[in-house]
Amino acid sequence: MAAPICGETRSKVAETELLVRLLEGTADKTGEAFFRALVHNLAEALGTHGAWVTDYLPRERRLRARAFWLGGQWVENYEYDIAGTPCEPVVEQCRLLHVPTRVVELFPNDPDLPGMNAVSYTGMPFVDSHGAVIGHLAALDVKPLPETPRYLSVFRIFGTRAAAELNRLRTEEALRDREERLSRLIDGAMDGIIEFDADLRIRLINAAAAKSFLVEWTAEKRLSDLLEQASLEVLSSAMQGLKEAGNASERCVWLPDTLRGRRRDGRSFEIEASLSQIGAPSKPAFTLIFRDIQALREAKQRIRKLEAETLYLREELGAVRGGEKIIGRSPALLAALEAIRQVAETNATVMLLGESGTGKELFARTLQAASKRRDRPFITVNCAAIPAELVESEFFGHEKGAFTGATARRVGRFALADGGTIFLDEIGELPLPLQAKLLRVLQEGEFQPVGGTRTQRVDVRVIAATNRDLEEAVREGNFREDLYYRLNVFPIKIPALRERGDDVLLLAEIFRRRYARHLGREVHPLSEIDQRCLTSYAWPGNVRELQNILERAVITARNGELNLAQVLTPLPSPKICRNTEQAPANILTEAQLRHIERSNLVRALEACQWKVAGDKGAARLLGLSPSTLSSRMKALGVSRPSH
Repeated sequence: MAAPICGETRSKVAETELLVRLLEGTADKTGEAFFRALVHNLAEALGTHGAWVTDYLPRERRLRARAFWLGGQWVENYEYDIAGTPCEPVVEQCRLLHVPTRVVELFPNDPDLPGMNAVSYTGMPFVDSHGAVIGHLAALDVKPLPETPRYLSVFRIFGTRAAAELNRLRTEEALRDREERLSRLIDGAMDGIIEFDADLRIRLINAAAAKSFLVEWTAEKRLSDLLEQASLEVLSSAMQGLKEAGNASERCVWLPDTLRGRRRDGRSFEIEASLSQIGAPSKPAFTLIFRDIQALREAKQRIRKLEAETLYLREELGAVRGGEKIIGRSPALLAALEAIRQVAETNATVMLLGESGTGKELFARTLQAASKRRDRPFITVNCAAIPAELVESEFFGHEKGAFTGATARRVGRFALADGGTIFLDEIGELPLPLQAKLLRVLQEGEFQPVGGTRTQRVDVRVIAATNRDLEEAVREGNFREDLYYRLNVFPIKIPALRERGDDVLLLAEIFRRRYARHLGREVHPLSEIDQRCLTSYAWPGNVRELQNILERAVITARNGELNLAQVLTPLPSPKICRNTEQAPANILTEAQLRHIERSNLVRALEACQWKVAGDKGAARLLGLSPSTLSSRMKALGVSRPSH
């Protein structure tokens, strides 16, 4: 006779069936078709009257439905103001809201709920990689819906999947828009632009170039049809030089008065041109930009800025796919987030203070996302990673020929950040000569590119970060006092991981799931021993170290069991004794080693209530087999104290 199935088992089976339904119902769909399939499946899975997925329009404070299933049919073009509705706390407070009954009474100002005969409501926000709300998933019913773990679990599963698809769509839409703008800029440029491959086959020719040569581009068109033979030889030589250039900054060459074009009617004309190599070195392509030098400079500046912004947008797409956000609920962390909320809407310069690995860039991105500049560029500069002689060029750009290797004009990071935000990480490493120029940008909003004579003005909000004591650096003369006070307008202390209490457990569990998924492994949740190891460790490397530790633990896990005690035990560094007459002070005697080992065993046994074997035993905590631990206890005279 088969054993009866308990309620918990039935719940797990039902939840598994719902997951299968979600995967099967949406696996072959993307975009709007995906959302329609998802809300339809959600309404059926939960047995609710309706469900919908929306985009959030923050300026209008409105939600616009991408898919809305209600009462067995689709509701098209649904859009409404969130004020006074149950969706308002979901969006404004960025939290899941469940109203099991009497939703009309609790939200009397919602004009749509009575017409839907709504009784209960559940809503979940969608956030992007910066923590900003971009939409939500909601379900409503005409009957009460009690708050059960299974109901909320299923709702979160559907919500998480919908949020990932919405993030992907919005980022790709923005990327497509950026690339279309770039295409329009190329076609609208007064300069002729031709892109071609190593065999001179033309891949792109803009309107200005086609007009200059009096041609229409076709797939068979080659650059050899447009240049005289002598010019082709000059061009081929320049292409070979670019291929052999090791430095990416040298993959552009200026060709003044050396090329002659040939129009379709047989007339020739002189060309001033720049030749650039693009694409991978193994399969290079080239871009020829020609016409008046002044027009060329202006077009290149605009194109490069859009290309740079597109690159950052591509990186943002990667950030969405591998999404990071600030996680935790410790008082120290919440205080830092409150400070960010207070300063975000202003244009004040912010200084983020914290140890290495605390996530200062993530805090900077969160601040940007909450500011009025959220839709403008966010440019990062690691001051410690740039050679001192190149910092000024990186910040402010340079003109062609400004220094050896400056074969083309370069747009600096401050120009790219115009209208947006620039994040200066490791600001304490900035060389003294550059500090005065940075101060001028902060005070006057202007700078000059290296080798240039024209002053450029920018509107940039500065967020700086450091793990150094800048006050001490000022006293030692390594950091300008006036720059320090200009940067330190609104300092925010980012807490170290050891100051964040149980946040380490929240983060560790997230990293465990992430690396287990990436590595394709089944790894059990953190045990009590794992949790004790994590909370008792000092975390000198902070969140970055925690990520590395969890990845290492997942890689070395056996039978799905993490061994954090072993991973967290540092290996001793080998010491070389160079003085044979006098032993170094860090060499211990055998008695001292026995004392250290005995004390360590006792601490482990006390932490495990003197249990030797099993999941919660000291042997697992120490990374030893139970028999080995018993032998060491006997050898060191360790025994459980009598009470």
